Amino acid sequence: MFEQYLRIKEEYPDALLFYRMGDFYELFFDDAEVASRELSITLTSRNPNAEAKVPMCGVPHHAAEGYLAQLLDKGYRVAICDQVEDPKQAKGLVRREVTRVLTPGTVIEDANLPARDSNYLAALYWDEVHGAGGAAWADVSTGHWSGLSSTREPELWQWLVKIGARELLLPQGRRVPTAFADMGAQVTPLPERGAFDLDAARRNLLEAQGVADLDALGLSGKPELTRACGALLFYLRQTQKQDVSHLEDFRPLDLSHHLILDEVTERNLEIFRRLDGRSGSGTLVHVLDRTVTPLGARLLAGRLREPWRDPTGIGRCLDCVEFFFGRDAARAELRRALDEVHDLERLSTRVQLGRATPRDFAALRQSLLALPRVRQPLAAETGETPAELRGLLQSWDDMSDLAAHLDVALVDNPPLASSEGGLFKIGFNPELDDLIQLTEHGEARVRELFEQERTASGIPKLKLGFNKVFGYYFEVSKAHQGAVPESFIRRQTLVNCERYVTPRLKELEDRLLSASEERKALEYKLFLELRETLAQARTRFVFMAGALAGLDYWQGLAEAARLNAWTRPEIHDGLEIEIEGGRHPVVEAAQGAANYVPNDVRLDESRRILLITGPNMAGKSTVLRQTAVITLMAQIGSFVPAARARIGVADRIFSRVGASDNLAQGQSTFMVEMMETARILRQATRRSLVILDEIGRGTSTFDGLALAWAVAEDLARRAGGVRTLFATHYHELTSLEGKLPGLRNLNIAVREWKGEIVFLRRLVPGPADKSYGIEVARLAGVPRPVVERAREILANLEEKSQDARTRGTLLSRQSSLPGLDREVVPGPGEESPLAKALRDLDVDGLTPIQALTLLHQWKQTFKDGR
Repeated sequence: MFEQYLRIKEEYPDALLFYRMGDFYELFFDDAEVASRELSITLTSRNPNAEAKVPMCGVPHHAAEGYLAQLLDKGYRVAICDQVEDPKQAKGLVRREVTRVLTPGTVIEDANLPARDSNYLAALYWDEVHGAGGAAWADVSTGHWSGLSSTREPELWQWLVKIGARELLLPQGRRVPTAFADMGAQVTPLPERGAFDLDAARRNLLEAQGVADLDALGLSGKPELTRACGALLFYLRQTQKQDVSHLEDFRPLDLSHHLILDEVTERNLEIFRRLDGRSGSGTLVHVLDRTVTPLGARLLAGRLREPWRDPTGIGRCLDCVEFFFGRDAARAELRRALDEVHDLERLSTRVQLGRATPRDFAALRQSLLALPRVRQPLAAETGETPAELRGLLQSWDDMSDLAAHLDVALVDNPPLASSEGGLFKIGFNPELDDLIQLTEHGEARVRELFEQERTASGIPKLKLGFNKVFGYYFEVSKAHQGAVPESFIRRQTLVNCERYVTPRLKELEDRLLSASEERKALEYKLFLELRETLAQARTRFVFMAGALAGLDYWQGLAEAARLNAWTRPEIHDGLEIEIEGGRHPVVEAAQGAANYVPNDVRLDESRRILLITGPNMAGKSTVLRQTAVITLMAQIGSFVPAARARIGVADRIFSRVGASDNLAQGQSTFMVEMMETARILRQATRRSLVILDEIGRGTSTFDGLALAWAVAEDLARRAGGVRTLFATHYHELTSLEGKLPGLRNLNIAVREWKGEIVFLRRLVPGPADKSYGIEVARLAGVPRPVVERAREILANLEEKSQDARTRGTLLSRQSSLPGLDREVVPGPGEESPLAKALRDLDVDGLTPIQALTLLHQWKQTFKDGR
């Protein structure tokens, strides 16, 4: 046995080998020590009394999924080694083979998968010579796969971060760039010659997809993407040990059809995770997700990652959401029906790959029987039905034939394993019915035969008995020996009686002894036939899974809109964004609608950049983010949290929000801020939406102010102006209104009352007059002595500032005297009044705003010629 084990283990040195022995999966040697530690199970030993003890541990085969999930979550690969011949038929050691290699990106069982999100296996190939690359990703559990090619390597990595790839295939020797080192995917190196070979990739793709040319897959002229796709197929065949026929048609991602949000924007807007990395409450998807099925939840996540850009397509989705929004009763009935539907995509995948269990079949039966109830509330609705929904209902497939077949075949609560028997109902198969009768009612059948023989023989005291030597027998007393029929065969003579058997009794006994095994064998055969019947309907399952996902998506958005009082946005091709009474859905959900102050935002040709000032905690960041979030929600076809919204579709949303560092990669807070800003300035177009929060705060005052100023100028002048919301504490930037085209000042209103500040949360025109930093520090709990001392220092600084401003004013007034007049040149040896003013200026006492004011006054003096 150990020779067999070690021979198989040698082929899978990088995986934990789960070696099937009877009812257990056993692990030996180093694998046992690792599994024992990671799974917290007992480590024992094989041959405990021998000198060389072999470490050993194991888990029951029927409970293996839970243990496998733990190992996969910790990044281990597991090779499943099963018995591939019947132990009863084996001569010597039972033959075993690895039937599958489990990795984080290739699992298809529910216990190992995030139910409401995709589980992607990805591959990336970059050609240094040609400066081009491709990335492909597949959810093996559903069969969906896609990818994109690019001449910008960072763009490929950004998409792998966005989709949250769980496992990443790379050519040997290539590493994840340091900028994306925390992406979280388990990296699996593969040989470039074998896995990423172009000719092999082309050949395998054509075979797997059943097409004659790569044009049909959108891969013509994309060799790098073709290599990445080929690596996926290579790896899946290597780990699954079979063809991956369940993969759907490959469709490259066309970025021109989607609103693009890079991974930074997704993080800053807290779409799937909060800034602290946690999921759930506090994220946009948590507020939006009112879907009932995993199908709808995954569709919603996919839409949030890839929103639409086409106003027509968005409008069709909004029509369907509005249909459900206005029909509370129908929506409630639909939700109840959808609650009975299981994950058709993943169930049908397991059927197709031959890994479905009897419980999976039961889940399919329940789902298919629910399909008419899902359709019923929609068909019963009167009035105009949206075109998208009408088309779905017209092509609806109840799959009633398969539903009826499963309902007739399967028992209500089938066992976990297909080899245990007890799967099928009475009446499904006549031969099986007979075996069921024998196994479950065998004693009754023997009693029935006994009664028949007693009646036929006329022996009144005929008895039925059983022992381990003869099995079943008939016992006749000495007094009735003359009445024994010829068919009775004597087996044993006792003092007072004789024991007999009959051919019919022996035949029944033999059948009873073998019926259990025959029943299991027949049920397994019928199970395989049923699985093949369902596998042939894969296309129908996929279509109905898509239909159910769409219904759940629409009704889920309508449910969220109803619960939160959202409204339908108007989508158009222009550049205007008009939001009246806008709210941030996540903040509103946390605070309650009654405590949230809505705000209006308008971006158009004359208002392309909104410069927003105001103190910390006033709500600048919230206004920025809610504008981006409302735009995003509109472009996935959702109602939005606003009294009215008119959204000109965006091609990209960029965000630079908050302060963060990446010390592991040697990047300071300011470096991260500048990298994000650089990405925005290089990639933003006139149709983009940019939100910037506190540019330049991570460096010195003058450096930061200069950078923020330059960024604002660039965004204002690029392609006629990029739609931007720019929050800042640099009040000096407010002087740009009237100088930069399309820039307007706004501020978050604050009121002082009896020495306290009141945040009104209202966005109003004009610049803020104060920062209120010390007041915010007091509210934050800074000790009173520190706050009071800060106020004293501030007063001194303001007094010095006022003196400097006064001196600047005097200098300005003196500018009409010889020496400050541009046309008057000082005589030889004379000091210019300007030079003298600069020499006497108290630089340390000037604030940035005072310095800029003084500089502006001097500049104006020379400009006016005074």
